[in-house]
Amino acid sequence: MRTATLGPVQRAEALGRMAEHELDVLVVGAGVVGAGTALDAVTRGLSTGLVEARDWASGTSSRSSKLIHGGLRYLEMLDFALVREALKERGLLLERLAPHLVKPVPFLYPLQHKGWERLYAGSGVALYDAMSVSSGHGRGLPVHRHLSRGRALRVAPALRKDALVGALQYYDAQMDDARYVATLVRTAAAYGAHCANRARVIGFLREGERVVGARVRDVEGGGEYEIRAKQVVNATGVWTDDTQALIGERGQFHVRASKGIHLVVPKDRIHSSTGLILRTEKSVLFVIPWGRHWIVGTTDTDWDLDKAHPAASSADIDYLLEHVNSVLAVPLTRDDVQGVYAGLRPLLAGESDATSKLSREHTVAHPVPGLVVVAGGKYTTYRVMAKDAVDEAVHGLDQRVADCVTEDVPLVGAEGYRALWNGRARIAARTGLHVVRVEHLLNRFGSLTEELLDLMAADPGLREPVSGADDYLRAEIVYAASHEGARHLDDVLTRRTRISIETFDRGTRSARECAELMAPVLGWDKQQIEKEVEHYEKRVQAERESQRQPDDQAADAARLGAPDIVPL
Repeated sequence: MRTATLGPVQRAEALGRMAEHELDVLVVGAGVVGAGTALDAVTRGLSTGLVEARDWASGTSSRSSKLIHGGLRYLEMLDFALVREALKERGLLLERLAPHLVKPVPFLYPLQHKGWERLYAGSGVALYDAMSVSSGHGRGLPVHRHLSRGRALRVAPALRKDALVGALQYYDAQMDDARYVATLVRTAAAYGAHCANRARVIGFLREGERVVGARVRDVEGGGEYEIRAKQVVNATGVWTDDTQALIGERGQFHVRASKGIHLVVPKDRIHSSTGLILRTEKSVLFVIPWGRHWIVGTTDTDWDLDKAHPAASSADIDYLLEHVNSVLAVPLTRDDVQGVYAGLRPLLAGESDATSKLSREHTVAHPVPGLVVVAGGKYTTYRVMAKDAVDEAVHGLDQRVADCVTEDVPLVGAEGYRALWNGRARIAARTGLHVVRVEHLLNRFGSLTEELLDLMAADPGLREPVSGADDYLRAEIVYAASHEGARHLDDVLTRRTRISIETFDRGTRSARECAELMAPVLGWDKQQIEKEVEHYEKRVQAERESQRQPDDQAADAARLGAPDIVPL
């Protein structure tokens, strides 16, 4: 199949084409569920459009724990159906759909009580593994194992000796969530979907009570488009209620936002060859391997302030440090924290006052003719949510539509990935890149790596690492703008790469170089380059200031001190 390029020209063409002809399905919101819905619809043969007000995955879907998991703790809640569904999806992603993006990751669960806890927790993990294998897609991960205290401390020397009497080790999977969504969008576009970011829905088109499309504003160019569609799918996550308000109809359910924050610390601050999962009084805490870093998270608190820029407060950071330090022999300090990010989970409201008890199930509704709403759920089960949303939309189409096929549709970059991985030494020899650089590219782009190698062949300067962020090559910055829909410096430093959370300066040292690399692709002049760099620096400054505030209200006010993205 051909791969799709999501550059400036393609974005303009997509907006024009969506306005020219009535679509079968228009999807609003390009987080993981919206992007997955667009892919599901277009691979059933439906003419499909996808619009996003900001950047791909700019909300919840770039700020998760970056885990693809069955939800071990949901077994304790006896939610077997959710766990079984998620474990099947985990296996599909690892084995078939995205082996270049989704990777196994080990976790150690320290036991603090002799006897009963090993039996209790061990039974749960054994059931978890059994359900994974029974799904038919779980044989790619090692099964769990029981460890003595001595063996556990050899695997994770960072743990305090008195913090455990033994341990269990099991496996889940992880991915770069924002990169995964961008790849989903490109896959949908490769099959013919029209995709445009920075395109905000400002109203719905109505004929009587029926929704027949949406009015969309090009946030960059300033124009407005009327996009007509037989069915519109609202997949806007924590913005679901706001989007519903545009049709003046009361929703059948409401979505509440739960804030989760994560800390990023250097790998050498925690001496361990495995991730950790720790029980807290409210939920669980993960210490997740992340390249040359660890991700520590997460919190789970109600949030009713600015949805676009959820802020981490000093209290949030202290909470995570306190809990992770309860088991570490060498405690982490504020000085060890390289990056901090906050995200909002979309939870279906009405079941409980405590956000950790709200439903992680998803719901699909058809509140008015022509409009489908999908909300709730968890990242791992996005494909099931997308299938259910399109199934619901199909009920409103006067035509025969094929069943969902996304279980057998690998994402772009997946085809041929394993063969290229096996031949990575030859690629390194052919290109002159170090094999570690080739592995890095293959695990971010899969077989699309050849497109980056072509860029480097045409301009050898793009083979060099980015100043101040040498995990990334300059070619990746250009490629983000030319092929992946990045429109602004923030898109590249925060989502196409993770420079904003993986460096102590949070990307400010790399900002100007990256802006200058993007400029020729996006047609920026020197003035626009300055605006982009200034905006990014103000964003970082505002986030740092918010993280010094004592509570959510003060943190939110400080974060809003930086203006939103710079219009062209």
